[in-house]
Amino acid sequence: MIILIFILLILLSLILFLHMKNVAKENNVKYEIIYFPNFPRSFKEITLFFISDIHKRIVADVIIEEVKDVADLVIIGGDLLEKGVSLDQVRGNIRKLRKIGPVYFVWGNNDYEVDRQKLIALLQEEEVNIISNTAISFKSDQGEKWSLMGIEDFSLKHDDLEAALSHAVGEHFKILISHNPKIIKEIKQQDHISLVLSGHTHGGQIRFLGFGPYEIGRTKLINQTTLLVSNGYGTTSIPLRLGAKPETHVIKMKHLEDK
Repeated sequence: MIILIFILLILLSLILFLHMKNVAKENNVKYEIIYFPNFPRSFKEITLFFISDIHKRIVADVIIEEVKDVADLVIIGGDLLEKGVSLDQVRGNIRKLRKIGPVYFVWGNNDYEVDRQKLIALLQEEEVNIISNTAISFKSDQGEKWSLMGIEDFSLKHDDLEAALSHAVGEHFKILISHNPKIIKEIKQQDHISLVLSGHTHGGQIRFLGFGPYEIGRTKLINQTTLLVSNGYGTTSIPLRLGAKPETHVIKMKHLEDK
């Protein structure tokens, strides 16, 4: 009887392991529409493809095919790679993402595990826009603006929110990309940041009975700023997931009156 129970436990463990491994390989795209009262209406709508925490994964063609005619631009929210990932693999992922639209990148903590200058050179060769404690502004034909801000990794104290804000002067619509969602604690209402996109936490990656080391990825409103935290696309440490499926995002933004 004891041997039978032991064998059963081994089989259940194997089944669970295979399930977690398969979940980690999923290619999920989440769609979300967010309405803002200060959205510049002359843009009508802005659609972003957001992917964070790629780590060791190769971006699947099925995702590219699904979103390449949908999004206006691509945002990589940090951890494009980690130690041990070849730059050739990174280049391949970037070239896939460029099929969707212009690519913008912010640094995550694992991106510092490789030769920074070599990674920068690769990104520049592939025409990726690196947003490091700065901002890029977009202007409509009617003169309205919105700014895409990016800061370097918060957990490693390379971030400089004030510098990014200084490049996004005025009260026009602002989106902040920060790999680590803890930046939300540093944002003041007078900064007029409407949306923050983050990853880093992997949604806890492995959750039992709904509990994990971090919150599951979700969108929430904190002090007038919408924070979207992604479960991320890849995994860290071990290639397993449970209760926190990998995800990428198509985020459509509109004015509140267009709801």
